[in-house]
Amino acid sequence: MDLRQLESKIAESFAQITHPIYRITLKELDLRYALTDEGENFRLIIKTPDQDRKMQIELESMIRKHIGETPKKLKIRFEFDESIKPVDEGRKIRGIKNILLIGSGKGGVGKSTVTSNLAAAMALKGLKVGILDSDIYGPSVGKLYGLPGKQGLDGDGGNRIYPVTAHGVKLMSFAFILEEDQAVIWRGPMLGKAVEQLLFDVLWGELDYLLIDLPPGTGDVQMSIAQLVDVDGAIIVSTPQNVALQDATRAATMFFQMKVPILGIVENMSEFVCPKCGHVSHIFSKKGVEDFSEKHRVPKLGSIPLQQAIMESGEEGKPLVLAEEGAIRDAYVKILEKVIEEVERYKV
Repeated sequence: MDLRQLESKIAESFAQITHPIYRITLKELDLRYALTDEGENFRLIIKTPDQDRKMQIELESMIRKHIGETPKKLKIRFEFDESIKPVDEGRKIRGIKNILLIGSGKGGVGKSTVTSNLAAAMALKGLKVGILDSDIYGPSVGKLYGLPGKQGLDGDGGNRIYPVTAHGVKLMSFAFILEEDQAVIWRGPMLGKAVEQLLFDVLWGELDYLLIDLPPGTGDVQMSIAQLVDVDGAIIVSTPQNVALQDATRAATMFFQMKVPILGIVENMSEFVCPKCGHVSHIFSKKGVEDFSEKHRVPKLGSIPLQQAIMESGEEGKPLVLAEEGAIRDAYVKILEKVIEEVERYKV
């Protein structure tokens, strides 16, 4: 490997290595470097915007790993350069305008189905949207988009991967790296690290909205997300009966404590209309969501009836919003309008 080949390797590494603090590649960060041949060894001097020695050691290790063996000793030195001023994006994910959490406090209320159809409604409106399925133990968003189990994921040649796209929506799920029947048996700290990688090591590109489908409950994953990124709002999904609303109340309390604005609540499985006679049955009670909305002062975003077609679309892997015009699509379009309105209201 001569000097020119080594310089090519270094340029390649800068394009692929993500800075551990700024979470963009060294090339995007515009780090400058100089490589010289000193006879007995090569010397690489890298200009850096900070003087954190621990971070420099971590960067050096990543660069050496990418370059591999060199015919002569490679000496790497970092030099502080105050002219390099990275843009402080806070805890935002680069390229993503809005991050919304979809939670319920419990399982079985159709949260993932609501997330999938809401994202599909966004795509129909021409918005750029992605879904992160953060339910590590029981991911289901992939299945709802016709992508069950392990998927072939493309990467940038470094540590980052591209999401899978289906029906105009970018998707990332832990299910995409697991065999379909493989169980995840992890403790809390491992969950937090997995969520961090799904957030920051995925090349989402430009998105108007990233919807994060939360797991049931108020545990490690929810806390990790709140600590890692700035969230623009949360949507609670519940069925009308008291047992579901009890857990929805816990979810609301969690969002309040995490200082995440609650955009509203979606009433799922609000009623069942008999397809033959038209009789309306409130299988899961009624008016519970209205009472919740009034008590917690959060808007009711809309109601989704219980229909066999919703189940069938989930089995087929195509959100019902995309399949046909009708009551379900209309309901999600109205919910989306209110979501956008609430997001903008909190930004004022």
